[in-house]
Amino acid sequence: MSARIPTKRYGFFAGSFFITLLLYIDRVCISSAKDAISADLNLTDTEMGWVLGAFALGYALFQVLGGAMGDKYGVRKVMTSIMVFWSIFTALSGMAWNYISILFFRFVFGAGEAGAFPNISRAAFSWVPLNERGIFQGINFSGSRLGAAFAMPLVAFLIDAWGWRNIFYFFGALGILASGLFFVLFRNKPEDHSGISEIEKDFIVKNRQQERLTASRKMPVNVMLGSKNVRLAMIQYVGSNFIFFFMLTWLFPYIKSKYNLNLVTTGFYTMLPLLAGAVGNWVSGFAVDAIYKKGNWKLSRQIPAIFGFCLVVIGIIASMYMETALGAVLWLSVAIFGADMTLSPSWSFCMDIGQQNSGKVSGMMNMAGNLGGFATALAFPYLQAWTGANEPFFYTAAVLAFIAIICWLNMDPLKRIIDEN
Repeated sequence: MSARIPTKRYGFFAGSFFITLLLYIDRVCISSAKDAISADLNLTDTEMGWVLGAFALGYALFQVLGGAMGDKYGVRKVMTSIMVFWSIFTALSGMAWNYISILFFRFVFGAGEAGAFPNISRAAFSWVPLNERGIFQGINFSGSRLGAAFAMPLVAFLIDAWGWRNIFYFFGALGILASGLFFVLFRNKPEDHSGISEIEKDFIVKNRQQERLTASRKMPVNVMLGSKNVRLAMIQYVGSNFIFFFMLTWLFPYIKSKYNLNLVTTGFYTMLPLLAGAVGNWVSGFAVDAIYKKGNWKLSRQIPAIFGFCLVVIGIIASMYMETALGAVLWLSVAIFGADMTLSPSWSFCMDIGQQNSGKVSGMMNMAGNLGGFATALAFPYLQAWTGANEPFFYTAAVLAFIAIICWLNMDPLKRIIDEN
């Protein structure tokens, strides 16, 4: 009779969940505080679009560097530094005194957060057995959605109670505390963790994806861009991030203005799509692992992603025909449920093809996706100003999701980058 395998590795799953929870609470504070910040600093909607976009641009541009640092220096040191850095600039956002200062603080804050998910992905390559990758990614990204969901009404309430500046100070201090706990509790590999039994270490090592020892650990950007898989992964991730970043940035002011809602009521409405996203992550994570265990690695990535993007198209288009805030939000919840179904297969795919360079590869994909987020922050107010309507933005999002479906039909997780070059 075989011995039962201990499950202390699930502590790593839980840790990544709470990091992404905090990551997104810090990120979406500014959406709930948009009206208060605009009034205090005298910002127009297009200027606020640049403020929201500054985060996305900084976040996108430093993805590959953040992931490469984790690959080279180890996730424990790099991730701790990242958490301290982004928490400092979360707090500094509360000190902004004009348009230029808040642009700068949000750009650097985005650059600080940039390496978080690539480093979590790199750590997962060492910590997560292949047949648990899907549910790990589902748990990981559900933390980001739950963080964003609960932050919307919480921050709206705290703005009324404390003022917008104090919420940034509070969450900045919380991040510094979390970084210390991470450094104390985390190790780069399970082999180095004294709290993991030898039985479990042996299980993880035997069941995780094995590194190709003959391959160079270095993977220049031109090599990654030479991979068809990487290019397709980048394109489809734009389709996912374009609509999701709308939920983080413009959904709150869009719903509040269009349906004449108060601050706290709007916060509760905007929770719904993000809660749906958390569920989508769990459903997708289970689906990825279930299909993989049936022996079809390729379909375990493709089916959840393609189904998810189909829901994105349906949800976005249907939401435009709703006359009530609840109807619009429920259909947008379908869209975000679908968009988040694409995350587990996307990040698992990066580990599949990148292996020991999965931090850098996932950083490349996330960079492209967040350039899409940067476009979202600007496209929504500018398209609205140019056309006098919201529909062109939503049609653009639907088209990007359709293109992503075509990408997934041509992606192959069995074809690693080192096999393409």
